[in-house]
Amino acid sequence: MEGNEENFSRQQEEIEALSSIYEDCFILDSETCFTILIKESCGEVLFTVSLPPNYPSAAPPTYQKSAPFLRGREKQELCNLLDEIYVENLGECVVFLWVEQIRTFLQERNDTIGDSADLVDTDGNVDVVLEENSLATALHNSNLDNCPKITTGTTIEDRKSVFQGHTASVKSAEDVKLVLSKLYENKKVAHATHNMYAYRIFSEEKQTWLCDCDDDGEDAAGGRMLHLLEILEAVNTLVVVSRWYGGTHLGPDRFKHINNAARQVLEIAGVILPKEEKGKKKRGK
Repeated sequence: MEGNEENFSRQQEEIEALSSIYEDCFILDSETCFTILIKESCGEVLFTVSLPPNYPSAAPPTYQKSAPFLRGREKQELCNLLDEIYVENLGECVVFLWVEQIRTFLQERNDTIGDSADLVDTDGNVDVVLEENSLATALHNSNLDNCPKITTGTTIEDRKSVFQGHTASVKSAEDVKLVLSKLYENKKVAHATHNMYAYRIFSEEKQTWLCDCDDDGEDAAGGRMLHLLEILEAVNTLVVVSRWYGGTHLGPDRFKHINNAARQVLEIAGVILPKEEKGKKKRGK
C-alpha cells in the first residue's frame, strides 16, 4: 500500500511537470490519465497515457497513439522504440522520454520523406527505392529467423474495402513482436489502412494470462478480437486482421468482416474447428 502511495505521489509530480512543459498541448483527462498533442510538420500525434497504480516502480504506463498518417510498419517501429526506453529506465518516470522520442521519430521521418523527394527525376521516376529501409534490414539481420510460423487467410471484400486475417502460435510478447515485424516486411501489409491485432498467452511459469490488443486506428476492433479469442478459449494465439480501406464507410459491417476474417484464419490454422466439423461432433454425441 505504501508503495502505491509513493507511486501516486511520483505520478502527480510527473503530471505537473509535463503540464508545465507542454502547456496548451497537454490535456488532463483524470488524475492518472492525460493526452499530449505532439505537432510536427509531417503530422500530429495524439498520445494518451494512463498510469497504473504500480507505475513507475513495477509497471509501465499504458498508452494509445492516434496517428493516421503513419503506416503500420512505422507504428510498430515506434512502439519498439518506446519499449526500449522503458526497459532502459526501469523504475523511472518515462513519459517525457516517450514524448520526445515520438517527436524525434516524426522529425526523422520528415527528413526521410524530404530525401526521398530528391530521388525523383523530372519525369516523376524514382531512381532509388527506399521502401526497404534500415529497419527492415536490421530485422532481417536480427532474430527474425526464430519467428513463429504465420498463417494467412483469404480476403473478404465489401465495397472495395478488403479484409485479411493472419495468425501465429506465440508464447511470449517477444514472439508477438517478431510476428508483427515479419508481417510488416510485406509491402502489402505495411501499406494497409489498419493492422489490428489481439493475443492471448498463458504463462506456465507464472500461471497467469498475458493478453493485449491494438485497434491501429479502427476504434474498438482490437478489443472485439480479444473477446473473440476469449470466447473461443484460444491459447498462445495471436490474430491480426489487415484492412485496406476502399473509400466507402462500411459502418458496423466492418466489425462483422473483421470478426469473420479473424475466425476464418483461426480455422485454417487449426486453432478452432470449422463450423461444419463442430456440427458433426455435436451430432456424434
